[in-house]
Amino acid sequence: MTTSQPPERQEITDLDALRLLAHPLRYRIARALRDGPATSTSLGRALGLSSGLASYHLRQLAEHGFIEEAPELAKGRERWWRVIKTDRRFPMRSEQTTEMRAVFDEMTRLDLAADLEQLARLRIEGTDLPGEWADAVPFSHSEINVTFDELLEFFEEYIKLLYRYKRSPEDTPPEARTVLTRFFAFPETAEPAQSPESPESPPTQA
Repeated sequence: MTTSQPPERQEITDLDALRLLAHPLRYRIARALRDGPATSTSLGRALGLSSGLASYHLRQLAEHGFIEEAPELAKGRERWWRVIKTDRRFPMRSEQTTEMRAVFDEMTRLDLAADLEQLARLRIEGTDLPGEWADAVPFSHSEINVTFDELLEFFEEYIKLLYRYKRSPEDTPPEARTVLTRFFAFPETAEPAQSPESPESPPTQA
């Protein structure tokens, strides 16, 4: 198996660029392009937009370096667009301004809602998958005890693992399917329960 190298990092620090990604309509357009190149006409048809409106939002996404034209697919005046594949990174939460944090939270909400909708269609609504692919929904629910620096290292190792299995079309076996992978981790916030005898226990009132 040929291992892909992680693409160049794209550091998103501009608030306007972040707002662009968090805009519900542009978010849907960018997400649709993950499935492959498309024109403003095909995107408009799929998303219920006019071709002109879809074209406007595509140009905005391209201006900020999130998508690009695919001239080799063009026929006549038809313009095709594709996602620019990058390792997109955002400022750590402690480095975000209050305004940036609000926009980032909205983008996260859109991401989670879209992912859960896809999972619901697959598992809850009984979407059929052929053969062994009916069992292709691995799930893990666990925890690790790490320092902050170790957590960052863990995440980078996960990214490397992803790219071990990202392949070019010519290196992909015909029986392979696109499998959506998601990663999230968060620290446990609940404080350990204290025993009644603990000296740190708050006093009780009769």
